[in-house]
Amino acid sequence: MGSQEVSTVDWQGKHVTVAGLGVSGIPAARALHERGALVTVVNDGDDERARAQAAELEALGITVRLGDGATLPPSTELVVTAPGWQPDKPLFLAAAEAGVDIWGDVELAWRLRGTNGRKAAPWLAVTGTNGKTTTVRMLASILEAAGLRTAAVGNIGVSLLDAVLGETEYDVLAVELSSYQLHWAPSLRAHSAAVLNLAPDHLDWHGSMEAYAADKGRVYEGNTVACVYNVSDPATEDLVREADVEEGCRAIGFTLGAPGPSQLGVVDGILVDRAFVANRQKQALELAEVTDVNPPAPHNIANALAAAALARAFGVEPAAVRDGLRAFRPDAHRIEHVADIGEVAYVDDSKATNTHATEASLAAYDSIVWIAGGLAKGATFDELVTGAAKRLRGVVLIGADRALIHEALTRHAPEVPVVDLDRTDTGAMSEAVARAAELARPGDTVLLAPACASMDMFTNYNKRGEAFADAVRARADQSA
Repeated sequence: MGSQEVSTVDWQGKHVTVAGLGVSGIPAARALHERGALVTVVNDGDDERARAQAAELEALGITVRLGDGATLPPSTELVVTAPGWQPDKPLFLAAAEAGVDIWGDVELAWRLRGTNGRKAAPWLAVTGTNGKTTTVRMLASILEAAGLRTAAVGNIGVSLLDAVLGETEYDVLAVELSSYQLHWAPSLRAHSAAVLNLAPDHLDWHGSMEAYAADKGRVYEGNTVACVYNVSDPATEDLVREADVEEGCRAIGFTLGAPGPSQLGVVDGILVDRAFVANRQKQALELAEVTDVNPPAPHNIANALAAAALARAFGVEPAAVRDGLRAFRPDAHRIEHVADIGEVAYVDDSKATNTHATEASLAAYDSIVWIAGGLAKGATFDELVTGAAKRLRGVVLIGADRALIHEALTRHAPEVPVVDLDRTDTGAMSEAVARAAELARPGDTVLLAPACASMDMFTNYNKRGEAFADAVRARADQSA
């Protein structure tokens, strides 16, 4: 299906099984039911919240089956799944054996766009191990500065179905896509797309690094104008080479160094474009200053360059890139400065839930007291610790898998003081901040960049970041 084509599926009477209640499952069930499909929702959980959601759908005439997400309902002609459901679930194995297609929420949104009588807006898509949300929000800010009707949607927490079926007619959508979503989106064809970086993540879901990378690479399939890749991460360029794109689609690199032809990069503190100019061999166009990027940490400048590349691929003028970057404000818990206490900065990067994100976070500061730990998700920490050792004033470890980080510190940074908090209760964060403050010296940064998931101690990384910020502010109040 080409990027400008709109699906013409006849949903009337089609038996569709929706796997999973929640952010994507409920809108999918509603949308399909409204189009005449015979919808059955299956869900593993059978708690109070699930029963309340089921009651709302059943009131519409949708069948809901709680506590049994493993069995394929009879007569199923299509499965639409929430992105987090693993490919080896019995439901999907049964569907594959029966020759039944499996779509994700992104695939459904792609198929339904333009079916409500409104224009099917092109998608500018972003994926990668880290930086997706920031880049998509930067991109949306740039597009808005250009006067375009747009929204940041997808894995960012805003339903793509709501965007494509809602009342607003968009000119273009800035779309964040996870590897899970791309796995289940076989016909997606973006206008242009970027893979920001690739590092081991979610390997328990995908089964291998190769499978994870292949799913990320799906974002380039059928691109019409630009495939944006990271010059410093050759694996992303490899994915461009392997992609089947529309004739005339170009590979566009971004780099923190001086750009070559068909690249965006940085020269003397200026973000410049040598890709979307008349003479790529001799000409460079100024887009913005590094100081226009908030915060101007190296990995965030890379995010800004990727966003700028996608915007330029869509024809946005340089002034809008500058204005959009200036207007952008980062989300909470992403390199968020909380307070300065006694000439020590306290920074919340709770969103750094893996080693790749934490590596970028640690690289942004010269002298760090690092608060780390949580659920490792199979990660190893030797490379991370080796790269950061010279920047570490001290380390405070929390969480279930802190021993893995401690062992890496013992091997590669034995001179760095380590405080190992044998606690996994939520109150441990206050003690972690207090112990970090004891290690810190004027000019240091106390950095929460856990390199781990949060669910051993907190509901999510937001709650973890809030606990850190609350502890820091309480300490600031005491010292005032």
